[in-house]
Amino acid sequence: MATGTVRVGAPSAAAARPIRVRKGEQPTPSSLNGFELWAWRVFGARVSAQEPNVLLEENLVKAHMRVRADEFMATIYAATLVAGIVGVVVGIGFGVFLIVSGSTLFGLLAAVAVPILVPVGTFFVGQGMPASTATQRGHKIDRRIGAAMSFVSAMASADVNIDQIFKELGRQKIYGEVAEEAAWITRDTELLGVDILTAIRQGAQRTPSKKFQDFLQGVVTTATSGGQLKPYFLLKAEQFEREHKLEVQQRVETMGLMAETFVTVVVAFPLFLVIIIAIFAIIGGGGAGMITILWGIVLGMIPVSQFAFIFFMYSLAQEMV
Repeated sequence: MATGTVRVGAPSAAAARPIRVRKGEQPTPSSLNGFELWAWRVFGARVSAQEPNVLLEENLVKAHMRVRADEFMATIYAATLVAGIVGVVVGIGFGVFLIVSGSTLFGLLAAVAVPILVPVGTFFVGQGMPASTATQRGHKIDRRIGAAMSFVSAMASADVNIDQIFKELGRQKIYGEVAEEAAWITRDTELLGVDILTAIRQGAQRTPSKKFQDFLQGVVTTATSGGQLKPYFLLKAEQFEREHKLEVQQRVETMGLMAETFVTVVVAFPLFLVIIIAIFAIIGGGGAGMITILWGIVLGMIPVSQFAFIFFMYSLAQEMV
């Protein structure tokens, strides 16, 4: 890969350190878009005056969201403000429409609830986004860690140095987020000048996956205690392979149980319910009320339950990929 050289650090030549970046690229101080820059100008002083949110900073690092905690909170405040304005306009407009249509109570409720729920929901959902993204990354790492450890053990069997193992692992994009974590360890060693064991220890602290964290901590412990890394890598590869097989087996059993539940809850139950309500309507003369219930079951209950089961089964299938 062709690279260029950029010098950063103190102005003196002795303190400068060569940093290698992709050819044609330039280091940038910020990657904020226009909305985020506006948010920082408006709310930057307010956010900077607050106490540092250590948990948010950790979640941003684990989620690989390349933004500072204060910049992120300024963006959340700006998004909440915009959502509040939109909520007021939509709430009043929808409330007026309901009042004109004759639903005065629902119109007043919409005019009051929508302007409150929209910004509050935006704030809490946005603030929880880093933790949610970090959790998703952790799940992706856990799904790929078995195959990645097979690659690591194969490299170790060829007596490749530990820093080169992580460097090559970071280049194998087929391993997804595991390769991303390995690339960050290589970044610490080659870009920041940190020794490999310190870089691995820092990688263990910032990874969102408990399995990968235990693996990295085991690497540091084995290396510092004078142990051999090759048997350790082979052992972890076998362990993760066994665990992956057990997890796949459990998910297959869960999918089988859900398939049986689908037949009972989504297919048989609505069918019997429709028949029973139809019989009651004929015998008791329920009229329009029974017809409305039937339409609600056919157009509401059945499609929603089917889509819910489909989404759940799709999520289980994705975890086995």
